[in-house]
Amino acid sequence: MTAESQRALGPWRSWALVVGGTIGSAVFMMPVILVPFGGLGLVSLAAGGVGAMFVALTLGNLSRRVTSTGGPYAYARAGFGDFGGFLIAWAYWISLWTACAGMAIGFSAYLGSLIPAVAASPTLAIFAGLVIIWSLVATNVAGVRESGIVGLVTTVLKLLPLIAIGTVGLFFVEFETLPPLNPGRGNSVYLFASAFALTFWNYVGIESATVPAEDVVDSGKTISRALVLGTLTVTGVYLLVAFAVMGIIPATELVSSESPLADAGVRIAGYWGGLVISIGALVSIAGALNITILCAGQTAMAAARDSVFPAVFCKMNARNTPGLSYVIVGLLVTAMILMNYTKGMVGAYKFIILIATLTAVIPYGFAAMAALLLDVHDRRIGRARRIREAITAVVAFVVCMWVIATTGQESVYWVFLLLMAGMPVYVAVTRNKSLVEQSQRRPDEGTAISSTDQV
Repeated sequence: MTAESQRALGPWRSWALVVGGTIGSAVFMMPVILVPFGGLGLVSLAAGGVGAMFVALTLGNLSRRVTSTGGPYAYARAGFGDFGGFLIAWAYWISLWTACAGMAIGFSAYLGSLIPAVAASPTLAIFAGLVIIWSLVATNVAGVRESGIVGLVTTVLKLLPLIAIGTVGLFFVEFETLPPLNPGRGNSVYLFASAFALTFWNYVGIESATVPAEDVVDSGKTISRALVLGTLTVTGVYLLVAFAVMGIIPATELVSSESPLADAGVRIAGYWGGLVISIGALVSIAGALNITILCAGQTAMAAARDSVFPAVFCKMNARNTPGLSYVIVGLLVTAMILMNYTKGMVGAYKFIILIATLTAVIPYGFAAMAALLLDVHDRRIGRARRIREAITAVVAFVVCMWVIATTGQESVYWVFLLLMAGMPVYVAVTRNKSLVEQSQRRPDEGTAISSTDQV
């Protein structure tokens, strides 16, 4: 474990991991997703923030009990053992590198709005996505400190245009432009439930500060505080931006917009307003991508160190980072981008992000149940606090189940296949571990021979 004096991530960098890992490309398309649900879309966005807060509180409680690197994986392993830990490490790892592919595609799309040649050429779009991926892989290979600095800087830079369009945009809001609470004749409860499942996608990534726990200063306190403050920041920014944009652009126009925040920026400050927002989108996606690569590499390293992932993932370089782990992530993301560009930019983005989100919510649910198991053995807290934390974990689990149940059959099908694909990996690693242990065993520690056999 890293010495306390050498840990690179303090309170602000940990907060930046939460905010930067959560706010990526989704925020720039969020108003388009919400407007068909009318005012209930905004209500569901707020409700998603409440649900995310229960998940954040649960993860924060776990971070005080389990201080090793790995985040949801480390919590699941502590509660369910090696096999449960492997399943969650595998699912969470898949969610991270698939999300990287989706964000790289989103980066190329926004870059194309600034450079028409990129939008017109699939080859240039692919090249742009691969350049940003491998640039950030190199940043993470260089060290956690460097990645943390990039994360903090990009988080601040991405928040500035978002807060600007949210606050300045309030002066341009026309209340008659805001959509009605329920724009149709459908059942409001059903409409709200459907919107909640979609809006919760915006909060995936709040766990980012829990993953590099061994590089966090005073991790027990810092991580839990970063989770709460970061989730509040994300929720506030989302509500501010969504309300302003939905109050500036009429629903009939907003529903068909490909860059709603840039369109709102144009209405507020003309060409330069749209340009600033487009650049902000690129910074936002790059920042989230950097943090997601960090989490992917660190999660695989932690699992390999516990002998549930292949050992190659925990080989450290001269900068004390799992360099090969990051390179493998880069290779998988590259393959995912190349294979899915046949679906087109939007089709590839939607498919990849849906898989990434579902494979992230499953580890949240496992972590919530692990919290109940670990709580039984923790005698350091009183009965009232134990009950309060148990209720928080149960609510977090219900939120996760709700999201999973409403994602659709196709995504659940593909995620199940991906989880099953991990079984041979676990068997291979476990068999290799058993063979090594057997070869190191002394002759007198072999299988005992009974007295009957001796006779």
